[in-house]
Amino acid sequence: MKAMLSHEPGGPDTLVMTELPDPEPKAGEVRIRVRAAGLNFPDTLIIRDLYQVKPPRPFAPGGEVAGEIEAVGENVNGLVPGDRVLALTGHGGFATHVIAEAARTVRIPDRMPFDEAACFIFTYATSHHALKDRAQIKAGETLLILGAAGGVGAAAIELAKAAGAKVIAAVSSEEKAKFCRELGADETIVYPLEMDRDAQKAFSDQIKSLSDGNGVDIVYDAVGGAYAEPALRALAWKGRFLVVGFPAGIPKIPLNLTLLKGSQIVGVFWGAAVRREPAGHAENMAELFALYEKGQVKPRIHARYPLEQAADALTLMQDRKVLGKVVLTVD
Repeated sequence: MKAMLSHEPGGPDTLVMTELPDPEPKAGEVRIRVRAAGLNFPDTLIIRDLYQVKPPRPFAPGGEVAGEIEAVGENVNGLVPGDRVLALTGHGGFATHVIAEAARTVRIPDRMPFDEAACFIFTYATSHHALKDRAQIKAGETLLILGAAGGVGAAAIELAKAAGAKVIAAVSSEEKAKFCRELGADETIVYPLEMDRDAQKAFSDQIKSLSDGNGVDIVYDAVGGAYAEPALRALAWKGRFLVVGFPAGIPKIPLNLTLLKGSQIVGVFWGAAVRREPAGHAENMAELFALYEKGQVKPRIHARYPLEQAADALTLMQDRKVLGKVVLTVD
């Protein structure tokens, strides 16, 4: 097998293509011939030792893959060689072969291509868990999405519209705003790259004006930094603020705002939910595949790169130039 390995902490250019023996699955595991690997923002952090999970080196990044099962270990039920699957791997996906836990491996619909499958579970399952399980979104509510043109943000737009909500997509450029409108966003806001106090107030006022002056019911914050507080200030009474990610930095929130609005700040740690609540995860995946079959959700792939160009793909991701998803294709 071949893999793009991280031998030392650093940026995308530190990854090295390396040949390794084919791995053998242990009990409860499967070996997957990788056909596509989806990129996610944590992949840019894990190679720098900036992510909460720090695998022993050398390791390949890549937390979600799609391909065919080649071999199964003992005590694996319901999966056999030849099955077309997607899997959560945590890391190791930037490779021709990878070992995955059978419990985190799912057969995909026959008509779902591998590149879409590799871009499906991380973003859609994160956003479905956030909106359904954590925010308990309802038809007629208004949702603000920060970083709406990224992978999880784009998924949140489609899922919120499927749930009957109004969506305000907040992004950093008009190009991204156009992309969000194409996905179904009802309103868009282009926020500045530098957010001082005046810009924060203007941003909060703009959010309120697009929600009939009442504020939004839910904030989906996949950005953090200086963007979080003005979004929280624009929450409606009993609103829910979803903490999803921090590419702009970890914000400091004045907790008196939650008191004044009767609001909730709700953490979204989908990976932990998968491990702790496997039955709920299985239910959510079944619902997502049903939405895919109906055409209500579909991964938007911004760019495809061959495995050996993983560094270029990660650079595009870390520079926040991606509209939707980036995928590595593996011959």
